[in-house]
Amino acid sequence: MTERPIVLFVCVHNAGRSQMAAGFLQHVAGERIDVRSAGSAPRDVVNPVAIEAMAEVGIDIAAGEPKLLTVDSVQQADVVITMGCGDACPIFPGKRYEDWQLDDPAGQSIEAVRPIRDEIRRRVDELIISLKR
Repeated sequence: MTERPIVLFVCVHNAGRSQMAAGFLQHVAGERIDVRSAGSAPRDVVNPVAIEAMAEVGIDIAAGEPKLLTVDSVQQADVVITMGCGDACPIFPGKRYEDWQLDDPAGQSIEAVRPIRDEIRRRVDELIISLKR
């Protein structure tokens, strides 16, 4: 792993889960970790309910733009966290992969998205601890 690890969060639309995860990691880790996100079939905009849920905890992800997952983005990453994108993410030897089974916030109410957001926060905190080892 590089001195400044690169973490890539991947979900289908890169509009909810991966954007929230990237927002949390960037907020907590700052410049210590290079945070990226992408989707196998990205939407045009970040999910407004995900933006609202993150704003409730003081993190602004409104400027995020869903990006297409590329082979190059996976090759550059040290850690690839997938969230429901199935086999769309290419696998390369020597990379650390985790699959976070999380509900998709697409079409959900803010009440349904809050627990997803909180679980993402918990997992991001665990990820940070594991990257310090």
